[in-house]
Amino acid sequence: MFESVLFYAFGAVLLASGLRVITARNPVHGALFLVLAFFTAAALWLLLRAEFLAIALVVVYVGAVMVLFLFVVMMLDINLERVRAGFWRNLPLALVVGVIMVWELISVVAYHYFGTVPRQLPAGYSNTKELGRLLYTDYAYAFEIAAVILLVAIIAAIALTLRRRKDTRAQRPADQVRVRREERVRLVAMPVEKE
Repeated sequence: MFESVLFYAFGAVLLASGLRVITARNPVHGALFLVLAFFTAAALWLLLRAEFLAIALVVVYVGAVMVLFLFVVMMLDINLERVRAGFWRNLPLALVVGVIMVWELISVVAYHYFGTVPRQLPAGYSNTKELGRLLYTDYAYAFEIAAVILLVAIIAAIALTLRRRKDTRAQRPADQVRVRREERVRLVAMPVEKE
């Protein structure tokens, strides 16, 4: 009973924060509501005994992706009028995708209540251990391919943003190492002045 109350409370907060993500006028507020949505989704996954997914959501999305996204949103000067114009232009497609997602959720809930009985898990079952076993045995190649794709994406992002600026002054260590002793010190002979 208490778990059901918590589930519906977190679900209500998740729906409200998700709605505020798309209706907030300020992009920073929208990003902060998305952080709240991630936290409540992680709480729902904890209630569903998917501990690994909950921790991964908090660490990866809230701890890394959303912090980076928040910094980018705060650093950019976003033209809100152009963003709002794009909202109305993309509204029909968004409504179609929303209806499809609602239909999928209804079908999942209907299958849960009218479908087959879920398999009973043995005592001491750990979904994190089972996920790790599946990930590193049955799906090892897919996991490695995803890792290589992410590595290529990181390298591409660095290469695309790396620019050489001509107006900056920098030292070249290779030139400093190649210098000989005669080039470093110059002895100047000056006549002695007598008073």
